[in-house]
Amino acid sequence: MTYDFSRYLKIRSAYGASWSPDGRRVAFLTDITGVPQVWEVAAAGGWPDQLTFYDEPVAGVEYSPVDDRLVFSMDAGGNERMQIFLLEDGEVRDLTRRPDAIHYFGGWSPDGSRIAFTATRRNGTDFDVYVQDVTADPEPVWEVSGYHTVAGWSPDGSFLIVSRHSSNLDNDLYRLDLSTGEAAHLTPHEGDARFHAVNVTPDGKHAYLATDRDGDFLRLARLDLESLEIEYLTPDEWDVESVRLSRDGGYLLAARNVEGYSDPMLFSGRGRRLPDPAVPGGVLSGFEYSPDGRRLAFTLNGPDRNPDVWLVDLPDGEPARLTRSATAGIPRHTFRRPELVRYPTFDGREIPALFYTPENGRNAPVVVNVHGGPEAQARPLFAPVTQYLLHRGYAVFAPNVRGSTGYGKAYTHLDDVYLRMDSVRDLAHCAYWLRGQGYERIAVMGGSYGGFMVLAALTEYPELWTAGVDIVGIANMVTFLQNTGSYRRKLREAEYGSLERDREFLKSISPIHKAHKIRAPLMVIHGKNDPRVPVGEAEQIVERVRKNGGVVEYLLYEDEGHGLAKLKNRLDAYPKIVSFLDRYLAGGF
Repeated sequence: MTYDFSRYLKIRSAYGASWSPDGRRVAFLTDITGVPQVWEVAAAGGWPDQLTFYDEPVAGVEYSPVDDRLVFSMDAGGNERMQIFLLEDGEVRDLTRRPDAIHYFGGWSPDGSRIAFTATRRNGTDFDVYVQDVTADPEPVWEVSGYHTVAGWSPDGSFLIVSRHSSNLDNDLYRLDLSTGEAAHLTPHEGDARFHAVNVTPDGKHAYLATDRDGDFLRLARLDLESLEIEYLTPDEWDVESVRLSRDGGYLLAARNVEGYSDPMLFSGRGRRLPDPAVPGGVLSGFEYSPDGRRLAFTLNGPDRNPDVWLVDLPDGEPARLTRSATAGIPRHTFRRPELVRYPTFDGREIPALFYTPENGRNAPVVVNVHGGPEAQARPLFAPVTQYLLHRGYAVFAPNVRGSTGYGKAYTHLDDVYLRMDSVRDLAHCAYWLRGQGYERIAVMGGSYGGFMVLAALTEYPELWTAGVDIVGIANMVTFLQNTGSYRRKLREAEYGSLERDREFLKSISPIHKAHKIRAPLMVIHGKNDPRVPVGEAEQIVERVRKNGGVVEYLLYEDEGHGLAKLKNRLDAYPKIVSFLDRYLAGGF
């Protein structure tokens, strides 16, 4: 049976669960209408009800801990200037009312009277901390320079844990006393260290979190909020990516990232190991306990499982799917799982990758799909585009070149600044390895930083690639850093280098200055409202390739930002991508 691309793009997902305060209902996000909106379903199961009805995607939803009010976040046209809204009795109220500013929700207070968030309301760049009574206007409680997020409330509502981010791999935690306004530094350290997934214990004296301060990987740890001593509960071997403590402190759930798959671990609130939940294999996220702490909601996503919300009774219940996102009539058994492989690169390292092959796919054309970030990881998640390519007879190869997360802090730093092009060399060795396995027709595709990798691969190793697809990618490191959002510039300089210190190097590695070397046909896709990688990056490379007489196809979407969020645009863009690949990769040129 053959299915067209539109069917795959209409496969649905559900995620981001939040319990009602009585534990009888679960709110969640689903894209059943084409863009993610807030829905709700009985915890016992049944038909869900839609609660929001917007053309723009909703980014997150959270129930009040005490009554039937929900907070959700939403931007406009992909501009990432998130606003916070209150949904009560079917009525929606804009709490923040500053469409020119970015707002990052930080949770409800334990008594349900207030919310916390960080926002760029003061000057458009710095993220100050705000607390807002939902019946009044926001009040700044900490005006501070830099990028901050609220990591959590204390159980009695007297203080916030605030995270100050120096880069994507380095942050600090502060205890912000809401009565005095004093901020106490909780995580002194040298070098880069991450402290995330913070959960304050019911007595307010400790916090469970994940940190790599004293090792190569993120470990589950308990931080004493007075002495600042850290006790580790897991070994330094795989990243702990999720930590969740029940409200009563009875259960502690942590999930490790083991070769991209989630490995859940259950503890008592005192840190004693309990039998682990027997959940299906995949990637787990969005852990939320029921108000009584006896049930756990989570999102399960896997290469052959589109995302759904699941529930499990603790400590040893059988997990069951709460939502049932449709697969557009495509049988689940047709979805293919990847093989975990490692290939050698120029310095003797083994680069991990996920290799998806179609049925009877020997010598199939291969699409090398490069993740963004670069501090990110190709993981075995459900990807409709990947599954369609497999259905059409393509193979998909997803490498985790140096600089990727999930393999330790040292590995993540191997592409910093002047080591940038070593990651492109890893990508070239991926092509060498594939050719050694008998795969001759190889395209490279990626989004955001992955788009930079596409353009760098085509300009540095033009002989290796049959075609390239750049989605919201960086063509010129100098103009990218000049024009990206002001708050992001400083965060990215630790990874890429600074304009003041490293301008000549950034210029030397920018694909725009080597566009004359591109031999392969190129497709470029961008959103006009992209605040991260401004549309000028796409315009530069398209103009240069055309001027050089190269083959380039350009798709611009007026109502999108950093990627394609809306179904109508995905239905337009992705079939055109496959048509492009059919023409130049499968058919040759």
